[in-house]
Amino acid sequence: MKNIVCAFLILAPASVWAQFGIGIHQSNLPFVGFSYELEDRFRPEFRISTDNYFEALSAEAILTYDIVNKSDFEFYAGLGYRGDDFRGLTVPIGINVYPFEVKKFGFHIELTPILGEESLLRGSWGIRYRFKSQD
Repeated sequence: MKNIVCAFLILAPASVWAQFGIGIHQSNLPFVGFSYELEDRFRPEFRISTDNYFEALSAEAILTYDIVNKSDFEFYAGLGYRGDDFRGLTVPIGINVYPFEVKKFGFHIELTPILGEESLLRGSWGIRYRFKSQD
């Protein structure tokens, strides 16, 4: 797991395209997410837990869909899976807000039920940056 995560972190910046993004989520289970916007509505995202030892990293893969997609506001819902700690199905529901004139840097808030042997409700907030070219 450690080798896969390290390889992804090294290779991801080399493949930055117009729709690539990165987000940091703060919660009791904090994580960083690497996303890629498809057709301005679909957003597959790979997430890695933070504030852990490398041996205790948890990975999560999700796909979200922007139900509301405005230039400065996105409301999304999705489906995914979390491995390792708190393993199970994830159902993220959240909001991205881009309040500045250049719509690359923004804020987000998300509520995610994690349904598995130990089901829980994770709330997170944080920042998001997208390397999106201006229209």
